[in-house]
Amino acid sequence: MEMFLNQFLEKVVFWMAWIIIPLVMEIIPAIGGFFILVRKRFSKKKDTAPIRFPEITLIIPVYNSEKTLERCLHSVNNSDYPKDKIHIMLVDNESKDQSFSVFCDCQKVFPELSMQWMKARQGKSKALNMSLFNSEGKYVLHIDSDGTLEPTAIRSMIERFEGNPNIHSMTGVILTDPEMIEKTDRVPLRLFRRCEFFEYCQAFLAGRNFESELDSIYTLSGAFSAFRKSTILKTQMYNTDTVCEDTHVTFQVRKLMKKSVHLCENAFFFTEPIEGVNQLYTQRQRWQIGEMEVSHMFLSRSLRTRNFFSDFMVRILAFDHTFAFPRMIWYFALICLTFLNYPVYLIVGSLVILYSLYIISAFFFYLNVLSYLKEHPVIRRYYARKWYIVPLMPAYNFVIFWIRFAGIINSIKNRSGWRTRTLAEEKDQFSSTARSDLMILSRVRKKLYDLINDDVPR
Repeated sequence: MEMFLNQFLEKVVFWMAWIIIPLVMEIIPAIGGFFILVRKRFSKKKDTAPIRFPEITLIIPVYNSEKTLERCLHSVNNSDYPKDKIHIMLVDNESKDQSFSVFCDCQKVFPELSMQWMKARQGKSKALNMSLFNSEGKYVLHIDSDGTLEPTAIRSMIERFEGNPNIHSMTGVILTDPEMIEKTDRVPLRLFRRCEFFEYCQAFLAGRNFESELDSIYTLSGAFSAFRKSTILKTQMYNTDTVCEDTHVTFQVRKLMKKSVHLCENAFFFTEPIEGVNQLYTQRQRWQIGEMEVSHMFLSRSLRTRNFFSDFMVRILAFDHTFAFPRMIWYFALICLTFLNYPVYLIVGSLVILYSLYIISAFFFYLNVLSYLKEHPVIRRYYARKWYIVPLMPAYNFVIFWIRFAGIINSIKNRSGWRTRTLAEEKDQFSSTARSDLMILSRVRKKLYDLINDDVPR
């Protein structure tokens, strides 16, 4: 009996030792966030319609957008916000295609929309700053030209602003377009895009929704964000020294102006799904590198152990970046156990338990998202019917972790820029470096061989 008890305790200690890191860092916070969002869902009062609709400026950056611009403007035209209150500024950053011709055609197709085309030759950040100085109205909204607004999105944003004077900036909910996902011909890519859709749903309607409730959103989404004009003009505007200008503005609002940042969970913006692994790799690399740059600009003096509990930005940075290294070590250490005579069933069993816990946390996210999609029945039905994606999300997130980890490494040794290496280019670079190293080893081996043979007496 004693021997059985000792073996049982040994296995429990083993499993707990390997499960404690993801359990504390990811699974328990996910479950805790679920209950906080449930409470928010049933206690939050619905935004009441404003007495009047204030004038707003909608800024749309344009760069080689001839294929998507008409669809974007069509979604604005279908908005239930009064069109005579919307001033649209399209800021072109040296497009090489026929974007301007599409704009001219749209002026005829949507005559009720007040649209202005601005030409910029100084990069996206300076182009956005120029449009801000020329904006009109009480609020400024940004959307990307490769996506579409849900018809009630603008009104939902303005209602939230008008009903909450303490809110100075907001991000909307970004989702990939379900129609485009289902039109994907290749089955593996279609499944991959469905996983991406679930990632966006859970990132915004669970992750950032939870952060908004605790006033701890780390970054606004540049694809769909909104500001009080009086607030954004008091910042240092968009920064030209980083590829993550939306994060930079978020830090300005929080750190310099001491204002809060929120999520408008019922304002949706649909963007194009990912084209493939290469685009996913470059996209997440750029996000990661940009976050590291901005964090260095604003948090270099705050990165102290004592600030871990008092400053949520330091805490998030530690979880996302500093703790990424022990997680990497943990993954490799688990693999190494197979070479240390640990029973295979014990290692595989711990992995099964760990993966099951991740599935449970993903299921909690799934329930959260369903509850917040209640007012959007079409999207809710689509999301609900794809329930089988939930068990795939831990594997998908595992891949995203390694991409982000590569971004952390690249942010240390590479200069920032919109052009980042794709996964295929990284693979070629690795192969080239490996071949070069092997050639060096081969030359060293040959020299040693020749030296030894020269010393042998004949």
